[in-house]
Amino acid sequence: MIYSFKGYIPVVHETSFVHPLAAVTGNVIIGKHCYIGPGAAIRGDWGEIVLEDGVNVQENCTVHMFPGKSIVLKESAHVGHGAVIHGANLGRNCLIGMNSVIMDDAEIGDECIVGAMSFVKANTVFESRSLIVGNPAKVIKQVTDEMIDWKTKGTKLYQQLPADCFATLEEVEPLREVPKDRPEQEAFYQTLNEFKGKE
Repeated sequence: MIYSFKGYIPVVHETSFVHPLAAVTGNVIIGKHCYIGPGAAIRGDWGEIVLEDGVNVQENCTVHMFPGKSIVLKESAHVGHGAVIHGANLGRNCLIGMNSVIMDDAEIGDECIVGAMSFVKANTVFESRSLIVGNPAKVIKQVTDEMIDWKTKGTKLYQQLPADCFATLEEVEPLREVPKDRPEQEAFYQTLNEFKGKE
């Protein structure tokens, strides 16, 4: 659902996909090839939210801020299932792990990886290529070329997903039994450990 608020109407590029069960409100600008999953809430009611090209905000994420703020999720930022971005800026090609919380005025640098369930305190600044984990979150090491290559490949899947959704996603009645000719799905992406093993 797309909602205007106090005269602000969200801007969504035609190549981006916002799931009908997501809510995008007010002063929100969404660039090209972005994916917004079901249950996501992007609330530009009190300030501006900009998603640059290729950003994905997955299922049940929240993006919001205190009044008067403006935040940017830079190109190819990847926000995992259930994460909360509250008044923080995300760098280019970063990864925010599932169920992480990134608080107000935090700055996540380019190509950082934030581990699942991490808590980034308000006003915390992380330099580019930091691997960030914990509660409170801290840097444990630098992101390697191998890690960012793996992350980038995963984000490219989400950048293809809008086109796939436009082409094939439709509301249907469920089947009542499994068809005999039901195809198997391809394993076209590996965990980081599996990816490392193939290099």
